Amino acid sequence: MRVFTYSEVRKRLAEVLDLAKEEEVIIRRRNGETFSLTQVEKKTSPLDIEGFEADVTTDDLIAAVRESRER
Repeated sequence: MRVFTYSEVRKRLAEVLDLAKEEEVIIRRRNGETFSLTQVEKKTSPLDIEGFEADVTTDDLIAAVRESRER
């Protein structure tokens, strides 16, 4: 954990953000308030899956849908 003043962060923002990828960064204001800076992990949907190749034509799909509706 590294501690920076507000003024330091303003001067070195890119460097501080890169550091926040690795560890927690604390930013301290002149009045004593402190803030924690960490990287937010990208959340993915459980429905977000990779596609796949299939030998299915549009006609095959339409035929399958029609057949399922006839039942």
